[in-house]
Order: sequence, then C-alpha cells, then structure tokens
Amino acid sequence: MKDIGIYIHIPFCKSKCYYCDFCSFPRMLDSAEKYVSYIKKEIDLYEEDLKEYNVNTIFLGGGTPTVIDGKYIYEIIDYIYKKTNANQVKEITIEANPKTLDEEKLEMYKKAGINRISIGVQSMNDMMLKKIGRIHTVEDFTNTYNLIRKYEFNNVSFDIMFNLPEQTLEDSIRTLKLAIQLEPEHISYYSLKIEEGTPFNNKYINKQLILPDEDVEREMYHEGIELLKKKGYHHYEISNFAKKGYESKHNLIYWKCEPYIGLGLSAHSYFKNYRYGNTEDMNIYFEQISNKNLATVEKELIDKDMEIAEYLILGLRLIEGVNSNKFKEKFNINIKDIYGKTINKFINEGLLEEDRDNIRLTKGGLDLSNIVFMEILP
Repeated sequence: MKDIGIYIHIPFCKSKCYYCDFCSFPRMLDSAEKYVSYIKKEIDLYEEDLKEYNVNTIFLGGGTPTVIDGKYIYEIIDYIYKKTNANQVKEITIEANPKTLDEEKLEMYKKAGINRISIGVQSMNDMMLKKIGRIHTVEDFTNTYNLIRKYEFNNVSFDIMFNLPEQTLEDSIRTLKLAIQLEPEHISYYSLKIEEGTPFNNKYINKQLILPDEDVEREMYHEGIELLKKKGYHHYEISNFAKKGYESKHNLIYWKCEPYIGLGLSAHSYFKNYRYGNTEDMNIYFEQISNKNLATVEKELIDKDMEIAEYLILGLRLIEGVNSNKFKEKFNINIKDIYGKTINKFINEGLLEEDRDNIRLTKGGLDLSNIVFMEILP
C-alpha cells in the first residue's frame, strides 16, 4: 500500500494579517461546528479510494486551526482514524497562533495524537508584529511556547519572516538569534511576498510600504542560513531548517511529488494523477458536499511530461537536489536525455551544480530559483 498525506484547511482566524492571501475568515467562528461536520462528510467521499493507502501524515493549516475549540480538532483527527488506514501515521501537525492556545486545547491535541506544533512567530519585535497585523506580542509567544513545552510537545516549528516593512538586517538576525535560543526542532525562515488583494499590496502600489532593498533581503537570507547552520540546523529546503530527524514529513510529501488529499475550503490535492483544488466559497462547499460531490473548482490531469517537470522543480527546492539515479528509476529515462541542455546551461551560469549523482541549486541558484523553474516547465 502507498503512503499518503492529508491536509485539512481550517479557514477561521481572529483577524487577518496584512500580508495574508490565504482563504481565511475573521469573526466567523459560529460556523466552525457546521464546517467540521462537513469536513467529516468530505472524508466519507474519499473513504473508498483511501482504502488503498496508508495515511502517513496529517496537517491542519489555515487560517488559524488553534482558534476553534479543541474538541473540533479532536473530532476531525478521530474521524480520519475511523475512516482511513491511519494506524501508522507518523506526524500530525497543527499550525498555531500564539494568542489562541491554552491548556485545555493542548490537552485535547495530545489526546488526538498531535505530535508537532508549528507556531507563527514571524518576528521577535513587538513593533514589527504590529506593523504586519499580528495579534500576538513577543511575550504572548514566549508564554505559549513554554506552555507547549510543559505539555511535552517535543517537535515544535517556528515560522519566521524577513524582508518586513522597514526591517533592518540587524533586526532580522536578532529575531533568528532569539528564536534559536529557545531551541525549536524546526525553523521555517522565509521572505515576505506581496500578494494581490492584501492590504500590503494596496500600500505597496501606493508607495506607502517601504521594504528592504533586494541586496539587504538577500543578506537577511544568506546570513540567516549561515547562523542556522552554525547552530545545528540542517538546511534541507529553500526556506526550511531542522535539527536532525525533524524535517517536516508532511511538506516532504509535496516536494517529493507524493500523493496527498486536501480537505476543506481552498485545500489542494495531488491524487491519482490529478491535481485539483476546492472552492473558497463556504456556501458552495456546503452545497457540493451535501450533494455527495467533491467541492473542486479546478482539476488538471498531470500527464507524464508535467509529472517529470514537477518532480524536477519540486526536487530542486530541496537542498540535496534531485538524484539522477532515482529519477531514472522512477521515469525509466535519464534526466539528461530530457533536460541535459537546460541543466548544462544553468551549470554554466552558476545556478546549478552537479555533485556525483545529485543536481542541485547553488547558493546563487537559491536566489534565482524561479528562473530555473520557469525554464523547466513544459
């Protein structure tokens, strides 16, 4: 039986951060009970197909999954156990906002089998947190982190952003240093991107948002990499760092092009050679699931050419890169027979390097990865 990951989208939050373009709804918590009941109905629709798979990972993201009552999180996970082959699940992650956790919820998460918590830290500077629309303070975060450790969660990840409005190199590195002192098992360290439709995008268009220039942004990234590596964090993906053995098992499913299904609003799936996503409209979601239909709004058959391209692109996000022997084993063709010209071009330009059987991004390639990825797409 194949392994599979399950992602559950919880679209509720207390307030929307200024940079956020995810499907999330502030002040709609009264819909949580109904929404969770429909997540269960959606699981029912997959029950027959999932008999062929072992559930390897479960990931609750959002929105802010920790904003809803802990009993709902327990109900979802318990239902997955009842309806799928989840007895050997290795990792269950929940994303958390520091302002929305308490002892009662943590007890419920333990009972549900959650063994990994990913905290949206973003910055260790209160002024910066306010600038980006976060509802927590540094004190809220440290108190919450201590509570998580009290309940003996021993796999904790921090999300940290750099390239924030008017942020200095010193501030970004200070945040990282303070975070590292707390010894989380995993750190995601990524640059702010201005997304369409967000308050930050409107400010940016109107020249009311001052971001660090490109050179400073790159310094933040590369100095951050060196600091994290020096402190014992393995750089295993463009934006992700882990102590040995604590790489995100769920996210590795995405980067290795393995199957996963997404439940809930806006959740995406890669399943049985199709890539598809759910609607972002709550009413349409309820209506479709009530009629025993998946609430998909886009569906694409991944043909062999696209499967190969995605395998290469997502594999190159990993610092170890793509192994040419594994590529041949999977697709029965040499990687150089398809991409030899492109690979050689980027090696000559210093964006890719070949080390024994692995093809990977160079330090410069990490900065310009999108250029490489765009050329690989069929």
